[in-house]
Amino acid sequence: MRHEARPGRGAPVNNVPTRFGLATREADGDWLDAREDIDEGLPQLRTTVTVEKPKTIIARNASPDVGFDRSINPYRGCEHGCIYCFARPSHAFHDLSPGLDFESRLFAKPDAAELLRKELAKPGYVVRNMAMGTNTDPYQPIEGKWRITRSIIEVLAEMRHPLMITTKSDRVLRDIDLLAPMAAQKLAGIALSITSLTPETSRTLEPRAPAPRKRLAAVKALTEAGIPTYVSIAPIVPAVTDHELEHIVEAAAEAGAVGCFYIPVRLPHEVAPLFRAWLEEHYPDRAEKVMHTIQSLRGGKDNDPNWFTRMKGQGPWADLLATRFKLACRKHGLNREKLALRTDLFRPPEGPQMRLF
Repeated sequence: MRHEARPGRGAPVNNVPTRFGLATREADGDWLDAREDIDEGLPQLRTTVTVEKPKTIIARNASPDVGFDRSINPYRGCEHGCIYCFARPSHAFHDLSPGLDFESRLFAKPDAAELLRKELAKPGYVVRNMAMGTNTDPYQPIEGKWRITRSIIEVLAEMRHPLMITTKSDRVLRDIDLLAPMAAQKLAGIALSITSLTPETSRTLEPRAPAPRKRLAAVKALTEAGIPTYVSIAPIVPAVTDHELEHIVEAAAEAGAVGCFYIPVRLPHEVAPLFRAWLEEHYPDRAEKVMHTIQSLRGGKDNDPNWFTRMKGQGPWADLLATRFKLACRKHGLNREKLALRTDLFRPPEGPQMRLF
């Protein structure tokens, strides 16, 4: 793999081997800026957005180790460029690279709200918590222009449908006018992802995501608006961010979060070679140590896809993480109550005939 590290981008390479025989690409002018970057000697990537026209918008899963069975993804790919993102392999389905393509060649679903309204109106629809941000971030930079996430929230708010959003962006505050009234009815909750409080670490892990201080400020603003807000310490990267665990829990409590949760770094499919290349680029002094620790968490492999253990890891290192986290939350009074969103207020969309009452 040829390293193509660029300022403001997460993946240091693009052409990683995929499970689908993805052909090797050469940089051509259709998706790269014409000018050369003086410092790096590499063309600067231009972000492109392709409109996608799906037939449905609600994705369903039967995973027993997650707290939801349905979710909505307004976008494919994510400009935040987080090197660890477990959604990167999904770009290979489009014959695109999970590397730089994932964070520069994006897909938007502008018909999402209309599709959602139709699906919620189907006879027999059973209400359960809707999740957003479980794959790619609904508040990545292009949301500022496309506003697809907001249109989805507008539909859910109108139908009084419960919603849980996970994001690593303070752009969520732009929709506080919708989310606060929902939260007042126990219909909404937010999880802000904070992996590091160190700006330099955050810039390499998540190059286009808002700074940690902005995310903590968002936690405070959401909490003050009456929206139950959690901090997601996901992922924890051994020998890179794990020493910050207690500090993040403390900062979350000071910002008013009601709870925290964490997930050790996961490296499915093409994410593993990308992450290794990232380590060689940014942490060559400890790359071997990091991977050995990850493998000790994952049963001797780079990744463990099995239910339950994939979220917490296994072995002594996982046990130590769990103990540290539990003690930190207890010290700062977090996770005392479990968030329970209401499902009994749901009103399906009106059809051609209006409601009697």
